[in-house]
Amino acid sequence: MSAASEGTDVRYVARPGQDGSALRREHLIGVAELAEAVAQGDRPALLDVRWRLGGPPGIDSYRAGHLPGAMFLDLDSQLAGPPGEGGRHPLPATADAQAALRAAGVRHGADVVVYDDGDATIAARLWWMLRYYGHERVRVLDGGFRAWAAAGLPVSTQDEVAEPGDVTAKPGQLPTLDAAGAAEIARAGLLLDARAPARYRGETEPVDRVAGHIPGALSAPTAANVTSDGFFQPAAELLARFESLGVDGAAPVGVYCGSGVTAAHEVLALALVGVPAALYVGSWSGWVADPARPVATGPRPG
Repeated sequence: MSAASEGTDVRYVARPGQDGSALRREHLIGVAELAEAVAQGDRPALLDVRWRLGGPPGIDSYRAGHLPGAMFLDLDSQLAGPPGEGGRHPLPATADAQAALRAAGVRHGADVVVYDDGDATIAARLWWMLRYYGHERVRVLDGGFRAWAAAGLPVSTQDEVAEPGDVTAKPGQLPTLDAAGAAEIARAGLLLDARAPARYRGETEPVDRVAGHIPGALSAPTAANVTSDGFFQPAAELLARFESLGVDGAAPVGVYCGSGVTAAHEVLALALVGVPAALYVGSWSGWVADPARPVATGPRPG
């Protein structure tokens, strides 16, 4: 398998308990638990990464109201490098990522909680990035800002200033795929396409220049990972879902989406049931940057 992170075996490392509670606590935090920690003065670094495809800018939502003390990070300018052959949201340069995280107050060995509007499709990108750069003490706020506000908890409109952090970005701590690696895992393992089914089938493509999917990939929409109100499904349901797609512990798993953002959400959902997966950061936008790469359409892997 061609991967940017070598030496990582992308297979099961654990099976969760009946309710998956240990893995859930490792990767997610609920509104009540976070509110209690803040009330007791045990405040983690809070990072707001709200973003919407096509706008309006997430900073507008942040300014209208955010968790007290939270710092805003912009997906396009801080959590991604310039678009190009590496896709619409390639990883930023390591030095740039480190500078953004330090400016947001991320400190070595300290807790971080990331959130978006609700379903964690954007927050999971920062969760993944922090772990990719070696910072493991990060959790996603399950239900996001919507759940926090719905619980009647304090919301701030102040401009926040963080004490500069000292985190050091050490890339390569999670497995990634390049285009060749994605093609290989589609042949020899399981490559999951986290986009909406219509985009997978090639019936519509609102962003990228070509519609369809990577030959051999299976449709596994991110939307199925969460409930209608934006909380992650219970571990048992997630595990049943992924097993129905063929995740069995014997084959390596890779994930892609349109630009490597919502695919991180799929990686997080897999992590909640003890399944490590490699992320194709360039994803579909990177795949179709080379017109020589094959494209499949229709409901089957192809």
